[in-house]
Amino acid sequence: MPAEREPDITEFLREVVQLDPVEYSRDLKNTLELLSRDRVTQALILLSSGTAAIVAGAERTLQAVTDYLIDRNIRAEIIRTGCLGICNLEPVLSVQLPGRSRVSFGNITQEKVTPLLDDVFHNSIPDDSIIGQYRNPKHDAWFDVPFIEDLPFFKNQERIVLRDNGIIDPSSIGEYIARGGYRSFIKAIRKYTYEEICDIVEKSGLRGRSGSGYLTGKKWKAAYHTSADQKYLICNAEESDPGAFMDRTVLEGNPHLVIEGIAIASYGIGATKAFIYIRSEYIEAIKRLENAIKSAQEAGILGHNIFSSGYNLDIVIKKGPGAFVCGEETALINSLEGKRGMPQTKPPYPAIQGLFKKPTVINNVETLSNIPFIINKGYKWFSETGIEGNYGSKIFSISGKAKITGLIEVPMGTTLRSIIFDIAGGMENNKEFKAVQLGGPSGCIIPSGYLDTKVSFEALTEIGAVLGSGGMIVMDEDTCIVDMVKYYMDFMQKQSCGKCIPCREGTRRMSEILENISRKPVDENSHTTLERFKGVMQLESLASVMKDTSLCGLGKTAANPVISSLKHFREEYEEHIFDRYCRANVCTELRTYYINVELCTGCSMCAKKCPADAIFGTPRHPYFIVEDKCTGCGLCFEVCKFSAIFYK
Repeated sequence: MPAEREPDITEFLREVVQLDPVEYSRDLKNTLELLSRDRVTQALILLSSGTAAIVAGAERTLQAVTDYLIDRNIRAEIIRTGCLGICNLEPVLSVQLPGRSRVSFGNITQEKVTPLLDDVFHNSIPDDSIIGQYRNPKHDAWFDVPFIEDLPFFKNQERIVLRDNGIIDPSSIGEYIARGGYRSFIKAIRKYTYEEICDIVEKSGLRGRSGSGYLTGKKWKAAYHTSADQKYLICNAEESDPGAFMDRTVLEGNPHLVIEGIAIASYGIGATKAFIYIRSEYIEAIKRLENAIKSAQEAGILGHNIFSSGYNLDIVIKKGPGAFVCGEETALINSLEGKRGMPQTKPPYPAIQGLFKKPTVINNVETLSNIPFIINKGYKWFSETGIEGNYGSKIFSISGKAKITGLIEVPMGTTLRSIIFDIAGGMENNKEFKAVQLGGPSGCIIPSGYLDTKVSFEALTEIGAVLGSGGMIVMDEDTCIVDMVKYYMDFMQKQSCGKCIPCREGTRRMSEILENISRKPVDENSHTTLERFKGVMQLESLASVMKDTSLCGLGKTAANPVISSLKHFREEYEEHIFDRYCRANVCTELRTYYINVELCTGCSMCAKKCPADAIFGTPRHPYFIVEDKCTGCGLCFEVCKFSAIFYK
């Protein structure tokens, strides 16, 4: 049956976190090995339980594992971990037997639990669901089982922030400390002044992992050198980009890493209060953050006079409404202050005058998660990864039509081709690659001709793209670019705060134009075609006005998908306008429907449901569709029970 939780070890952890590893006794090393699960005395079963895994049925899998152990009276410890990164293989279940390497299995649904555990507990590894085993010199490796680190998905990554995701228990502060956690924070408050911390971060070359990539150390110094009786640190975990789930996954898989990064950043700028601004929909991430903050407070890592250093720090979680515009710094600050989330003009910048008019530094989850490693290993170590001016690693969420979807972490400077084809495995069902959307809804659509572009702030700017937060949506030949851009513009229109006219009206007009060219016109004549074409011509001038006159980054970049798609895929727009044709056959309102008279039974169901009265016929005889009246809604296609209706 499942093992009970370990007794409270708070005092023990308070001692360990202050010791240098060279001071560890043999008994202490043994205890830490058990805490970090580098060695186990009984079977250990780990189940991924992030949001992706829960959607895939992880809770039912967990119940099946629990029932299996109880029914067979097997003593084992069950741990809920974060996401390993391969989201399309969720739920991921790992098993570690005493003395043997840990092994991970993918797509373990409820019905697969019993046969899988039967095999593993009888020292047999099934081939059908194996992902791989973890290399550890202290464990005996399984024969003929691939090592996780040798798989193409992991081999081409540089996992720094994601190092422990899917491996550790996110609810255990003991395991985090046993693996070296919180030592960077203790080192910071004991060995360095505020300004020295800012210097180290600035010398590392760490740039903000979203937006324009501003140097993190410079932002910190601006806040540090601004005199004030109170300063604030805000962790921006709003992450409202469609297709982006980096922050959520890190918070669910390793919340203590983020807490430590926040603590060091707060100390560096002299702040005694920090906020985590997170969208309220991230229920699992919020639960784990609350548990992590409580555990850190009990261990004395947060609170008053931390480890007798004289430094105080409180961290508060604030739930946001999930509005895209609240990802912008000044809108986020307004929301935190209880106001409507609307952007403000800059300067003054938040580092000078931010929350409650006090100096405020805002960093996102990934940026802060890099800080403990920089303090622990030094700024020179950090600059060894990446390329000149773009040091360190970058996390990307891969979704869309790639074979492998999930979360990856690669050195800055890695090419898009390497990410999509070497790591993500190329296109699903061996389709042809068409484009990749990078940078969220205000990002750019990048065609195949730019696949050798490196992921760096400057290289992407040169081709008119943006790095953004790292959301990457892969598209294949079955994707309609016009339909994709229409979705993004509809999203941006709904997310606009409405404060400035260029953004509010510009996104609405763009959405209308795209909607107009992706459906059949009411009046089929040359004048209508000209109007549709003129609408597309207006898109470029609209984009220029929005970029020059919008108040915040949302409005300035809202037209990026339109401009990039017109530049690289203009022929698809022309097909929609002149030929009323969608090559991907996605725009249903452009389809021409017809009835196969040999298959039609004359049931008249299609005619009864047609909202345009475009279907005529006599009951029990074949019916016909009048193309000039058909609006292409597809309702007839859906209701036909005899599969007699087709489209072209």
